[in-house]
Amino acid sequence: MENNPQTAADAGEQAVQVDRAEANRSLADPASTSSIPADELSRLTDDIISSLKTVYDPEIPADIYELGLIYKIDIDDDRNVAIDMTLTAPGCPVAGEMPGWVENAVGSVEGIQAVKVELVFDPPWTPERMSEEAQVAVGWY
Repeated sequence: MENNPQTAADAGEQAVQVDRAEANRSLADPASTSSIPADELSRLTDDIISSLKTVYDPEIPADIYELGLIYKIDIDDDRNVAIDMTLTAPGCPVAGEMPGWVENAVGSVEGIQAVKVELVFDPPWTPERMSEEAQVAVGWY
């Protein structure tokens, strides 16, 4: 029986993409004790992710969500959002500005009361965090 490495690689990449999609979705999964109705929480999550996709690293032609710069999204019962995010490099020239861009984008989501963004560098960002969409945008796929 012949093993086709391309097929195995494609299957592996497909599994990684599914895992990454599930991991990205879990970023915004609420604690099971949320008092926000499930349908509203789902809408808020989708709208927050959509808003994050409007924020771009000015040096990379991909949005910060697809780049894998968003590590955590928490929505509390009062509809306040806490986001942990990172940068592609600690010395990023827009390090001081990007959290404000994220706060403004997420703060525009209907129903959100307040947004707090924290820059974290542990774990460090690596290109493996990028979605397939981001890989295509930067020409790595």
